[in-house]
Amino acid sequence: MSRSSSGIVAGLTAAAVAVVGFLAFQASANVPDTLGKPTKAAPSSLPAASGGAPAQKPKDPTALPTASGSGMRVVYALADRRVWLVDEKGRSTRTFTVMPSTVNPTPGSYTVTSRSGSVTGSDGVRIEHVVRFTTVDNVAIGFSAAVDGTLTSPDPTLKTGGVRMRVADGNAMWTFATVGSKVEVIP
Repeated sequence: MSRSSSGIVAGLTAAAVAVVGFLAFQASANVPDTLGKPTKAAPSSLPAASGGAPAQKPKDPTALPTASGSGMRVVYALADRRVWLVDEKGRSTRTFTVMPSTVNPTPGSYTVTSRSGSVTGSDGVRIEHVVRFTTVDNVAIGFSAAVDGTLTSPDPTLKTGGVRMRVADGNAMWTFATVGSKVEVIP
């Protein structure tokens, strides 16, 4: 019985090798002439895709989010910690990062309700160019710049509503966002 089973195994192995050889011949007959030859491709600054997935352009963190309202407005993206000043044609004229407060507004549409040139913030820091647009749990929420130019994380034990920015960005916000200006807060 052992002779016949070894003969069957040898026969199956030979058949498998013949099938693999035939498939390899068919595959080589259908290979394009250009396969394996270098091509002149445009250089790419994109990272190589892994796993065979097509390469995708990385998201531009400064690009105005598509679902951020329309017309002249201030756009504040909570997750990105970024603000855009958008003109009446829907073009971003300036964008910058901010330091959020400990109390944040919910996503939605707001308008600038009041402004102050220079005050002391609820955290005791001297601030300027305060542009307020809502209140959450009796805490005024607005944009401001520390007079000393710092952009530090707020004390998590305090309930503060100041969205801090650099002095130059605060100057731009002050000029752009007057009382009644639209503010769009997005997630």
